[in-house]
Amino acid sequence: MKIIFMGTPDFSVGTLEALIAAGHEITLVVSQPDKPKGRGHELQPTPVKEAALKHGLPVYQPKKVRDPEVIGKLRDTEADVIVVIAFGQIIPKAILEMKQYGCINVHASLLPKYRGAAPIQWAVIDGEKESGVTIMQMDEGLDTGDMLLKGSLELAADETGGSLFDRLSTLGANLCAEALEKLPKGELKPEKQGESPTEYARMLTKDMGNLNWNESAEKLERLIRGLNPWPSAYTKLGDKILKIWSARVCERAVENAACGEIIRVTKETVCVACGEGVLEITELQLQGKKRMDTGAFLRGYHLEPGTRLG
Repeated sequence: MKIIFMGTPDFSVGTLEALIAAGHEITLVVSQPDKPKGRGHELQPTPVKEAALKHGLPVYQPKKVRDPEVIGKLRDTEADVIVVIAFGQIIPKAILEMKQYGCINVHASLLPKYRGAAPIQWAVIDGEKESGVTIMQMDEGLDTGDMLLKGSLELAADETGGSLFDRLSTLGANLCAEALEKLPKGELKPEKQGESPTEYARMLTKDMGNLNWNESAEKLERLIRGLNPWPSAYTKLGDKILKIWSARVCERAVENAACGEIIRVTKETVCVACGEGVLEITELQLQGKKRMDTGAFLRGYHLEPGTRLG
């Protein structure tokens, strides 16, 4: 098939590579504009742009995909279908309907669950046992189009936002290639979505990572995993930010301990009282220092029981 591919971040790259490997002709790659990064504020190409250029594919980076000029450019580009995966802008009706097979979206959840911008991380934060990818026929709603194909996987007990991101990226790439093989043969049966049983998977913010020690240890442990690697969970140790990269729930009951109080320090871990239960911190990073396991941190930094975090 001839395909216009619209995507921007790392998550989209695997699907682009899979479609190329499957023998499809990518007539145009559309990605977000380059953004300045680093101390020198040099323009950094998007991961999708980098992958496209590696394969010698034409790249188009409009600021606003709704602009008439952009719509005209896509209309004039020969394609049977438009594949959209984490592009980063809302696609207008004029683009949704301009090609024979419309716009096909690769969404990182088992729709109708977790519509929205951050379905991967929210699945971990909410303690889901299963996640997956849905290939969807896009409509004007937000992740509300007909479902064409699904693939699922089980979440590991130590699943992080980052590890699930990688696994779903691979699953999505394979599933999209399968869907585009079946699409022109009429082998996909569109299925309407019902109402979503979960809240909208809103975009992540740095403030979300500020740990509220009044919450249960179980809830905080899931939040830490879900926000790893970005935006990451953190608390305060004195006047410095202390990032928490990994922790586990300790069921031992605690009496007369304030929420956020360090109640126990071993050679390898720091145990903190929560609103319910205890959180055992196993990997952390003090502001200005490298990320390290708690044992290595404690060999260079002395912590006493009774110290309050937050």
